[in-house]
Amino acid sequence: MMDKSPLAPKSFPNLPQIAGVKMAVAQTGMKYQNRDDLLLMCFDEGTSFAGVFTKSATASAPVLASRAVADSGSIRAILVNAGNANAFTGAKGVSSVEACISALSKTLDIPADMIATASTGVIGEPLNADEITAHFAALAASAPASWQEAALAIRTTDTFEKGATASFTINGKNCVISGIAKGSGMIAPDMATMLGFIATDAGIAPDDLSDILKRVTNDSFNAITVDSDTSTSDSVYLAATGQSATLKTKDDLVQFEEALRAVMISLATQIVRDGEGASKFITIDVTGAVSEASARRIGLAIGNSPLVKTAIAGEDANWGRIVMAVGKAGEPADRDKLAIAIGDIAITEDGQRKHDYDEAPVAAHMKGDEIHIHVDIGLGDGKARIWTCDLTHGYISINADYRS
Repeated sequence: MMDKSPLAPKSFPNLPQIAGVKMAVAQTGMKYQNRDDLLLMCFDEGTSFAGVFTKSATASAPVLASRAVADSGSIRAILVNAGNANAFTGAKGVSSVEACISALSKTLDIPADMIATASTGVIGEPLNADEITAHFAALAASAPASWQEAALAIRTTDTFEKGATASFTINGKNCVISGIAKGSGMIAPDMATMLGFIATDAGIAPDDLSDILKRVTNDSFNAITVDSDTSTSDSVYLAATGQSATLKTKDDLVQFEEALRAVMISLATQIVRDGEGASKFITIDVTGAVSEASARRIGLAIGNSPLVKTAIAGEDANWGRIVMAVGKAGEPADRDKLAIAIGDIAITEDGQRKHDYDEAPVAAHMKGDEIHIHVDIGLGDGKARIWTCDLTHGYISINADYRS
């Protein structure tokens, strides 16, 4: 395994088990040796379910199969494998998903149309379903796995396992949300840009669950970028078992949404902190745009710019590259109203560098591992926050050798 990212959290958080959820892990040996690479999540009957998926035109077979499960709003099991994405595998890929679902349905005695799958890893390699189904009996009989064990099992190029949790109270009952995610490269917003699995013991109607998940995804997984590449396998699943309080009022749902947003932003930013080869975590705030959508596109133009990202990697206070990125975004902007700051230090005014600009404090900020860029467009009320990382030689090394 690669060295842990220098931006990684000090430890994996203590994630409470969720009533109505059981997890199990196993080793298939398909790609990785001496580590778990298969995760099974089982849910009690009556669990609500929602999912968001990649918008890629070359979406994987598991994504295509699982969309229908999300549309149904009910779930009994999620099966996840790491090392093989089962993407661009044609009819064989579809057949392998069907074989896994059919076998798991028989093993667990649950409806096949309540089983979702997810796969991550190499694109274009056929997936041998037998290498997965052979472990179903042992998975069903095994002792429950922890959230950390589950997070470890779904990694590919990740250097650390990612988890987050939050709680809230409804009518005197404590409700918990816990979740895990994987992702390190091939990360760019066009839905969710990785795999995420989140569960809560709260009771929520499927339609409400779906609406909330889509909104929060926009503020979290859709607000991150590592390399501007959208995966064929991106999926985020959210299950609500209803073992604690049932959410009925608007205030109940608002509480849940706020807690879910905290969990999903934590998971999303952990993915950026594990960006392949990353050494700097970058927060980009865009304000004053003509709309929120415009602000987001400008933020992504900055966050996806190789010139901006390599300047930050080299600790070069080359703010002119930010000007370039704003200009190429294709969104309304006015040179004379544009205000740029790095590390809260104002750099521009009236369409040019401030007359008293001192680069020394900006250069000092660039030497840290947490970089903040603020761009005010000066045209409206639209705002957005984007998280990204720098671009180093490490990214090239990891992706040049990925299949080796």
